[in-house]
Amino acid sequence: MKNVFIIGILFIFTSLTYSQKVYDFEFKDINNSTKTYEELKGKKLTLIDFWATWCKPCKKAIPELNKIYEKYRSDGLQIIGISCDGPRSVSKVAPLSKSLQIKYPVLLDINSELRTDLNVSAFPTLIFVNESGEIIKTHEGFVSGDEKEIEKEIKGLLNIK
Repeated sequence: MKNVFIIGILFIFTSLTYSQKVYDFEFKDINNSTKTYEELKGKKLTLIDFWATWCKPCKKAIPELNKIYEKYRSDGLQIIGISCDGPRSVSKVAPLSKSLQIKYPVLLDINSELRTDLNVSAFPTLIFVNESGEIIKTHEGFVSGDEKEIEKEIKGLLNIK
């Protein structure tokens, strides 16, 4: 019984001290150039936006993310768009990115490697990553008004009043 208790305490302690990290992934961008997380990540905060061309909430979120990116990139924020379109729809990513005038880099996760590794199951999903590469927050879905919550979170993480 004592061993079970000790194992339970160790499990809880490990769960509290372990935080998932983002590894240095590498994908092609919409211009067919290979980009890595290390070269794209923000100085203080990185938002990884998982989206797809067929996702209506994603298309509503992207213009708001553009505004946030323009407003806070000089404060150390980077946004990286990860398109999770598969082989059948990946050809739509670059035209949609251009029509939505996405200002931040868009990478192609055609085989859902990163999506699977980070347990992303909904679109859009925003993953907040600190300068050490640790995931500190996740935001799933998007409805009108979410941009205010996202911006408030970003300001707090960047220590902006």
